[in-house]
Amino acid sequence: MAPPDAPLRTLLRRPYPEQIAAFRLRLGTLLPTQDWEDLQGAAHDRAFTVAGAMKADLLADLALAMDKAIAQGTGLEAFRRDFRALVVRHGWHGWTGEGTRGGEAWRTRVIYQTNMRTSYAAARMAQLREAGFRYWIYRHGGSMEPRQQHLAIDGLILPSDHPFWDIWAPPNGWGCSCWITGAHTMNAAQRRGGKPDVTLPDSWDQINPKTGAPEGVDRGWGYAPGASATDTIITAAQKAAGLPEPIAADFARSLDRVVDRAWPVWLADARAGRTNQPALLGVVPDTSPHAAAILAPPAAVRVDIPAITDLPDRMRRPMAVLVDQESGDLIYVLTDSDGLPVLEARVRSGDRASALHSLRPFDLGALIAQLASGALGLILGTLT
Repeated sequence: MAPPDAPLRTLLRRPYPEQIAAFRLRLGTLLPTQDWEDLQGAAHDRAFTVAGAMKADLLADLALAMDKAIAQGTGLEAFRRDFRALVVRHGWHGWTGEGTRGGEAWRTRVIYQTNMRTSYAAARMAQLREAGFRYWIYRHGGSMEPRQQHLAIDGLILPSDHPFWDIWAPPNGWGCSCWITGAHTMNAAQRRGGKPDVTLPDSWDQINPKTGAPEGVDRGWGYAPGASATDTIITAAQKAAGLPEPIAADFARSLDRVVDRAWPVWLADARAGRTNQPALLGVVPDTSPHAAAILAPPAAVRVDIPAITDLPDRMRRPMAVLVDQESGDLIYVLTDSDGLPVLEARVRSGDRASALHSLRPFDLGALIAQLASGALGLILGTLT
């Protein structure tokens, strides 16, 4: 059984914004490999590779062809046409499947489906965690030649934080089309196809030495694609600067949509004390030496300052950005809906990401005095 909206998604061929972000995370690291197993497990969340593609320019073109298929929904046949053209252009020989129509069809289908399904799974993981579902339900994908281990757990209901999902979150192997859905209550889980009588097999975490994974999980597939949505998107933001311009621009728009949708939900949880995890707030300007991604810890938004429900959007359109010459902090001057400065957001740099350190009402006099003394420097915009 496919996800409830699968027919509509297939008809419109519109990927989730999270799917584009999850795939484009890999574009920042193109790894030439001889064999698919040269890159293991969750490393596939962070890098794009095609087994046997050892030339950097060939791999880059393969990555862009796959990105086009995902972002534009062009389909398998269009990807095959792009694949044939770039194989000829780069003179690539010796790849598995070369020489026969059947071999080429098999190889292009594997490349296409693997990247489509793993990026889709990463998108679903992000959405499930964003929604805060208490239960996740494992659903079989309806393959013509199903794995019996996957059929046996169709409808399995487990808490969303159960370690089972770290290994068994689908896809679990080549051609696997299983998927996960979520629910807030046990009754809702049953309405979504959950089966209370389906129980976790005793051997779910017993590793087969030959594959390095439990029975039913193919070698190299014993991980959850996109398991850490926040980490995935943070890393994507850090990589985006190295992408080709059209992809970088489209990526930024995709990332903005993801952040804007997640922010109000996280903000309500943070202010109610229901989460200790930071949220992705945005990215710093290209002119800054800071790490690209900005995280917002819950403590930073528990201040009594109104109108921060759209903080990510305000951060993208600051009136000015200043730098504290001593600490290196960035100070964003943010405006209200009339374009008047109302808020100062101080951002502090860290090893992997920057963090929102504090929010305070705008104080023009204090900022001008610090600019005049040399304590602050203006790197973007104006205060007047």
